[in-house]
Parts: sequence; C-alpha cells; structure tokens
Amino acid sequence: MSRYFIWTIGCQMNKAESQRIASYLNSVGYQIAVALQEAELVVLNTCVVRQSAEDKVLGTLGLLKGLKKERPNLSILVTGCFVDSNIEGLERRFPQVDFFFKPGAYSELASWVQKRSISTTEQELLRSPSMEFTPSKGLTASARRNDTGKPLLSSPCAFVPIIQGCNNFCSYCIVPYRRGREVSRPLEEIVCEVKALVKQGIKEVTLLGQNVDSYGHELPSNPDLADLLTELNGIDDIARIRFLTNHPKDLNQKLMGAMASLDKVCEHMELPVQSGDDDILRAMKRGYSVEQYCELVHAVRQRISQLSLSTDIIVGFPEETEEQFEHSLSLLEKIKFDVVHVAAYSPRPGTVAWRKYKDSVSPEIKKERLSRVEQLQANIATEINSTCQGRIMEVLVEGKKRGKWYGRTRSDKLLFFEESNECSGQLVKIKIEKSSPWALQGKVEYSS
Repeated sequence: MSRYFIWTIGCQMNKAESQRIASYLNSVGYQIAVALQEAELVVLNTCVVRQSAEDKVLGTLGLLKGLKKERPNLSILVTGCFVDSNIEGLERRFPQVDFFFKPGAYSELASWVQKRSISTTEQELLRSPSMEFTPSKGLTASARRNDTGKPLLSSPCAFVPIIQGCNNFCSYCIVPYRRGREVSRPLEEIVCEVKALVKQGIKEVTLLGQNVDSYGHELPSNPDLADLLTELNGIDDIARIRFLTNHPKDLNQKLMGAMASLDKVCEHMELPVQSGDDDILRAMKRGYSVEQYCELVHAVRQRISQLSLSTDIIVGFPEETEEQFEHSLSLLEKIKFDVVHVAAYSPRPGTVAWRKYKDSVSPEIKKERLSRVEQLQANIATEINSTCQGRIMEVLVEGKKRGKWYGRTRSDKLLFFEESNECSGQLVKIKIEKSSPWALQGKVEYSS
C-alpha cells in the first residue's frame, strides 16, 4: 500500500489544507510515512510570503530531485502559494515534480490521484462514489507532518477555513495573486463540518481566512462572521472557538458584540498593524491610519474584558527611516500587545511594492530593527504574563513535550504543567506559578 508524506510550511491556512489532503489520502487507502525518504508520494505545501520560506521550498525541491533520481517511481506534488498561474513555467523549471495544483484545488488533486498508476485495491476504493473528494468530506484530525519532519499528531483542536483568497492587495503581499479573490464557504457547510469534527472529539476550532472579517459578503444571504460565530456557539460539546486573521479596516461593532456575548468565543484577537507610521501604512496600502488603529484597539478592549491581542509588524519596508521605525516601537509600547509577530520586509516579485519601490533598507539594518522589536516585545510580554501568576486559568491540553503537558488558555497563552494522569484533550484548571515572555507554568488545581 502506498505511503505519503506531507511537508508543510507557512500559515495556518496551509496547515488546514494539509490536514484535508492527508484526510483524503487516508480515505483512498494511503498510509502516512514516518519520513519523507520512505514515502512513495510526497506533497509539498508551500509558502512564498517571505524569501526565507521560498528558500526552504527551493531547498526541499532540490532534495527531492536527488531522491527521484534514485527512486524514479517517487511521485512529487506541489501546492500552496509557490504555485502561480504559470504552471507550464513551473513544470519546465522543476521537471522532477509530477503535478502542481493551486491552494485549495482539492478536485484537481483527486483527479490526479485517480489517473495515476495505482494498485487494484486503490482502484476499487477510487471507483466508490463515497470517495469523491470535497472540502467538507474526509475531515479528521489525522497525523500529518511539517517541515521539521516531525509528526503533527491528533489534537483536540482543528483549523476550519471559512474564506479563501483576499481582495485587499496590500502592496507588499503576494497572497491575493496566488490565492485569488475572496470566496466564502456557505455558512451551513461550515456548521456541518464543525459538527462532524465535534463527533470526532474536536473541542476547539479556529476559523481561518486571509481576512475573516470579510466572510460572507458575497454569499446570497450575506451572513457575516458574527452570524457564523453565533451559529457555531450553539453546537453542543464544542468548548472553544477562535478566528484569524482580522483586518483593522473591516473589524466592526457587530463582531465585537458577538465576541463579548458568546461564551465559547475565546478572548483573543489577531489584529495586524504592520507599521506604526502613517506614511508607511499608506505605502503598504493598508487602508487605515495609526490613530484609527489605536481607536479600534480601545473599542475592542472596552467591549471584551481580559482580551489578549496579537499583531504583526514589518520592519525595513522600502524607504523606512529610523524615525518611522521608532514610530512602530512607540506604538508597541503604547498598546502593549501580548504577542508580536515581526518580520523583515522581503520583496515579492509581482507585488505593487516590488514594482514601485526599491528595497532600500539594508539587510543589516533590517536585522537590527527586527532584534529591537523582539527585545521590546519580550520585555512587554514579561510584564503582561507576570500578572498571571497566582491566577487559576483553564487550559485545553493538546499533548506532551519533554515530560510536561501543554496547551493554551482561552487567551491563547501557552501553558505547561506536570501531571501523572492522562490529560490529553481535557479542559484542566491550572494555578499559575511561573511565567516567561513565551509561556506560563503551573500545577493542577484540584476541586475541593
């Protein structure tokens, strides 16, 4: 029986899509391989948002080229944002790849699998009508693998894509060119999927989209994210609901109200700001000012108590001056985010910024600015997390690392604790004893 290996790099959307691919391959008789070198079928789920990610993709393609020389029957498939509209060009450049398919093009994958040379057993499976692959079928929290080669084991948490593509075209971002315009999944389909996941033991779902705040705008009945959250909140046995990523220009009061009133929606929000300087924000085509962003954060915090807030920052955008960078530092000090994801600007061919601006900030300055953001945020997170000490917090246990159980709080803080009993998939009350910028530690709080 054929074995497969899925190599995944990039965002949560890629992880969700890899989960779907794994579920489909499992359903048609494939088995997961322990290592890439042991697989007959390798799927690369790629990312090119940053040059560093693209370099890893190219390196892995080079490795597979060598493996294919040794094992001509090895099948190599590539999906994700590395796959652009010029499939013929990719085929000429990477002849070792058997098939390229765009992100989320599951029917193309199924068609390729059905056409390739397969065993008699697999042919029987594929002839069955029940094996037709759609995004809402074959949904399991099955084991899969990432770019480290380690298995991503079954978890009580699952990613659920709700909208594909993006209409914003921020000047630095390649995603709209690779994933296309926004297309929302029907609300009823998402609810059905979550109910199926709950039956399989899933207790937490994270709704995914390049911009979840745009969900539903093109659907016939015009549901929005708040409507979807309300429907999902009524599902029995689902314990937690999260969503990402938000866009500051689209976040509205109705969504804030839903977060504040729905008991299963977690008190955490990802709200990328990207820069603390208005001129840079205009060059990025973000659609808001620093003042508007700060007002939005104030409104969200007013509506939702105990909210934790994460953001993204890009340093070294073309022509970013030291003063403009300092504006970003000032914004971080003012708002005090729980988590900051920082990246150095990386020009992406085909984007507005790539065409219009010279990549004028040197790699050395980018690296120095990135380090300064990381150090500032470490200090801020240390201060924030220290306030958790002595508190009792609920954690959904996801697994075990180095002898300790781990999971996340409702506010998305990573938490570790020791316990001899089986805890995986359980909601456990933990009294916080130690904190760091990156995680909390504590002990089980037993009911008296």
